[in-house]
Amino acid sequence: METKKLEGLSEKIFLDRYAWKNADTNETKVGDVVLVLTKDDPKFPAKDVGEVVKREGKNVTVKLRNGDLVESNVDKLTLTIEKTPQEMWDRLAGAMASVEAPDKQKEWQEKFRWVLDDWKLVPGGRIAAGAGASEELTLFNCYVIPSPHDSRGGIIETLSEMTEIMARGGGVGINLSSLRPRRAIVRGVNGSSSGAVSWGGLFSYTTGLIEQGGSRRGALMLMMNDWHPDVVDFITVKQTMGQVTNANLSVCVSNAFMKAVKEDLDWELVFPDTSDAEYNELWDGDLDKWKKLGKNVIPYKTVRARDVWQTIIESAWKSAEPGVVFMEYYNQMSNSWYFNPIICTNPCGEQGLPAWGVCNLSAINLSKFYDADKHDVAWDELSKVVRYSTRFLDNVIDKTPYHFPENEANQKKERRVGLGTMGLAELMIHLEIRYGSPESLTFLDKLYGFMAREAYLASTEIAAEKGSFDAFEAEPFLQSGFMKNMHEAYPEVTEAVRKRGMRNVTVITQAPTGSTGTMVGTSTGIEPYFAFEFFRQSRLGFDKQLVPIAQEWKDAHPGEELPEWFVTAMDLSAKDHIRAQAAIQRWVDSSISKTANCPADFTVEETAELYELAFELGCKGVTIYRDGSRDVQVLSTAKDEKKEEAAAVPAAEAAEASATAGETSALDTLGKALPVTVTPAQAQVFDKQYKSRPKVLRGATYKFNTPFGMAYITVNDIDGTPGEIFLNVGKAGSDVFAMAEALGRVCSLFLRYGDHGNKVQLLVKHLKGIGGSGAVGFGPNRVESIADAVAKALEMHANLLAEEEQSAASELPIAATSQAAAAADQGHSHGGSLGSQPYTSLDLCPSCGSASLLNVEGCKTCANCGYSKCS
Repeated sequence: METKKLEGLSEKIFLDRYAWKNADTNETKVGDVVLVLTKDDPKFPAKDVGEVVKREGKNVTVKLRNGDLVESNVDKLTLTIEKTPQEMWDRLAGAMASVEAPDKQKEWQEKFRWVLDDWKLVPGGRIAAGAGASEELTLFNCYVIPSPHDSRGGIIETLSEMTEIMARGGGVGINLSSLRPRRAIVRGVNGSSSGAVSWGGLFSYTTGLIEQGGSRRGALMLMMNDWHPDVVDFITVKQTMGQVTNANLSVCVSNAFMKAVKEDLDWELVFPDTSDAEYNELWDGDLDKWKKLGKNVIPYKTVRARDVWQTIIESAWKSAEPGVVFMEYYNQMSNSWYFNPIICTNPCGEQGLPAWGVCNLSAINLSKFYDADKHDVAWDELSKVVRYSTRFLDNVIDKTPYHFPENEANQKKERRVGLGTMGLAELMIHLEIRYGSPESLTFLDKLYGFMAREAYLASTEIAAEKGSFDAFEAEPFLQSGFMKNMHEAYPEVTEAVRKRGMRNVTVITQAPTGSTGTMVGTSTGIEPYFAFEFFRQSRLGFDKQLVPIAQEWKDAHPGEELPEWFVTAMDLSAKDHIRAQAAIQRWVDSSISKTANCPADFTVEETAELYELAFELGCKGVTIYRDGSRDVQVLSTAKDEKKEEAAAVPAAEAAEASATAGETSALDTLGKALPVTVTPAQAQVFDKQYKSRPKVLRGATYKFNTPFGMAYITVNDIDGTPGEIFLNVGKAGSDVFAMAEALGRVCSLFLRYGDHGNKVQLLVKHLKGIGGSGAVGFGPNRVESIADAVAKALEMHANLLAEEEQSAASELPIAATSQAAAAADQGHSHGGSLGSQPYTSLDLCPSCGSASLLNVEGCKTCANCGYSKCS
């Protein structure tokens, strides 16, 4: 069958990432098809495909596919040797067949070429880019390197290893748990440690500097175990701008920790005794191994397990990180449990690996296996492709260059491969099965069970021909959690393993396949379609994407709605995502890169339920993405090229005639933020809804420690409900003070204008949990930012009003005295006790905002918070 020609973004991805490159762009000539940089923006660059129509020296004119002419320079071109996928398939088939015995090379070259044709098998990105094209580029997508040795030299050695791998195109996973916690004693320099998290920042920073293989930036996963004393700092590190910006984060969670969460038990944060004489020699980050050696463990802090868990949940809710890997369960299920423990995952989380382990990935394109005549899966053809693909990946192990002997030794010992899928959602649409439905779970179990069976039988056949992986021992191998599940459904696999051995320790991995799936034009990984019409932001530019299968149906059924089996990620409930992941996980001996997409109004409590459901259903890890929780999304349903340049909602163009310039500005800002649009025609009605401020108000002041210092938040009531907020943080004249004052004004205007239902509840919803520069406190007392403090103050005040209403109490704490009260008692003291003369001034304290600034001993001093202008 003739393969459809690549067009648009598909062609751009192919030429940019996977086609064999000509590094010398000076060889560019008229007629060459090239990628040309059309927008040189470090954050939002754009490239387009075109043909060189003119060259003078280094200057070239490129005619883009849309007919536009672009003037450029050869240095801004990507010049490839391969122009079509067919050329790449020829290269890959020859490269993978070259490691076969001489008398079998032609046979397997033809078989590999068949399986690659028409994208039935889509090789992992590093294989596609490097096999047969370079003796330097690794064919492994990702690596896990040993946890850093707990010394400056060990950390630099890990940094060097990471850099070498990334420079050759591989992503890296590092578990930081081997590094001593913050403020731990470092006897050699008579000082204390900056902590594991700070060194994670170094790895992150370096990742951002590395240009991988000339085409993509580095990818890094950082992990930390749940017992480490720095784990809470690790969970929240991304809430401090600039500390860790180029890494994914996940917490390694044990069964014991989850039990402590469920039963509301205390949890001890510990670390080995660094004074042990053998610490430097024996400590590698494996706490269980350290304990089994009879070594001492120092308790650093006892915390409530639920508080740590809640911190994970709230952080994931805010920004989709950290993810959680149920690492103890992962090792119980792992086929390498008896000789090589899993310590970390790759950057996308689908491949748990031991130290010096690698990802060896490719994906079967399930969209190619729909049998239209039978309205079923083309099972026989799928079986054949799975078996050939397993051998294809096993050959990668012998074809790839190894830059570290440790990687080669480990991979030859276990021969780990990861065959996955893409196009699942497209196949299910063809079959008219709604993703996430009960019917779909039955289908997923059948489909992925079938592929696992075929892949394992193929691996046993290769083992009979070429030998098992070096560490293979039949009985312990068959005792893994995964193989016990396999035996229940397919006992013939157990029999084959005992009879023929096993070529590969693991065979199945479900990777995200974001770029390769987009290039091929099908759904990525095991995910449903994000949407049937969306925009994709990448370093190749900003591109509108239309899903062909949905567009074809619309063209054939004009004016009709898509049937129910056309389901998108956002149509599903988050629990549907997790149930689908769990159904597939049963047949995946490694793990799955899967995101549970959630709507913007998904709550923290729902997030907790989701994470706990994932654990209960046997998922090895879980990641959620709440729509809009990150500043930049790769995929969106709105044409929003740069969020910071997005068109704002029109603001109210009229305000109260007596409003000050500052209030008008604040109202303008508020109008842009609210989910309502106020037009000039509505301004008069809006104005009538404004609540004027009485001369006398009663309220309360709430004190919160924030990342920017102590905040004093005064909430005053109008007609029995909060109507005014004074917010002061920092010294008068500072930027923090000014922004806090502006926030107070905007909140006050919102509370006093218009009718938005329960305005306090709405304001709390939008302010609560906003992350700023660091955080203060722990658990429910944690304050993430000034805005978060305002939300907490409003919640406390609403509760106070409710309690007073119930008890019919007649007094409220007086925080900011009214002008009338102050006028009746405005004698300014020049001495005497501050405590005996509170609130005797009309001057507002620049620190706490209350009207309690007094002249004491020739200096203005606050009777409420102790602020002194002279100190």
